[in-house]
Amino acid sequence: MVPDRRSHRGQHPEDAAAFAPAARPALRRAAGDLCWLLDRGYAIPSSLKLVGDRFGLTQRQRIAVNRCACSGKQLERRLATRVEPATLANSYVLIDGYNLLTTIEAALAGGIVLAGRDGCYRDMASMHGSYRKVAETLPAIRLIGEVLAEVRPRECRWLLDRPVSNSGRLKTLLRESAVEAGWNWAIDLVADPDALLASAADPIVVTADSGILDRCGAWLNLARLAIDARIPDAVVVDLAPDPPGTRHSAGE
Repeated sequence: MVPDRRSHRGQHPEDAAAFAPAARPALRRAAGDLCWLLDRGYAIPSSLKLVGDRFGLTQRQRIAVNRCACSGKQLERRLATRVEPATLANSYVLIDGYNLLTTIEAALAGGIVLAGRDGCYRDMASMHGSYRKVAETLPAIRLIGEVLAEVRPRECRWLLDRPVSNSGRLKTLLRESAVEAGWNWAIDLVADPDALLASAADPIVVTADSGILDRCGAWLNLARLAIDARIPDAVVVDLAPDPPGTRHSAGE
């Protein structure tokens, strides 16, 4: 296996062409077709292949379209359980650590940030069982902490995947940052964060993970809140499907 030597969470070499403005209308249409198939009960793997082949999508474009699509039923549930930032005041917040951190790191590094049908921001990074600190890690932690401090939760508990390599080092970075800034954070390494986040009924969950959003209680779209407020030059690619009848001129 080739070691991960990246110093940034930036764009993949293919991304400039794959997500160029001229490519986005077709990607939105592909996302719309995928949503249409999901609404009718078709399985994601076969639906994504059908849509990807129809539009001639690359592998990374297919990943992006998949991350931005959901069924109407999923969308309805996610919108019904999403809360506004003001709700966090004096609340207990449970954070999907890697999900949130890598998205903010990617946004700071100029990586592609996807906006999906449900309004969530998601990155194109992949970890494959190992997390590597990058140049944006500490700035991302500070940015997240400052945004959380503005909405004044009572306590924030970060959940990190224990099986992911270097989780212990990240826990130390998070704890040291919290102590230095006076943030009330707890950081836990757990075997399966997704299960805890999905079953959380009382805490407000911070995640953009589709599998968690379809099962958890209240959740906050914190990655989007932080990026919109603090990273104005983030490369946000909106692949939310267009309403029926929408037309785009070339290059949109």
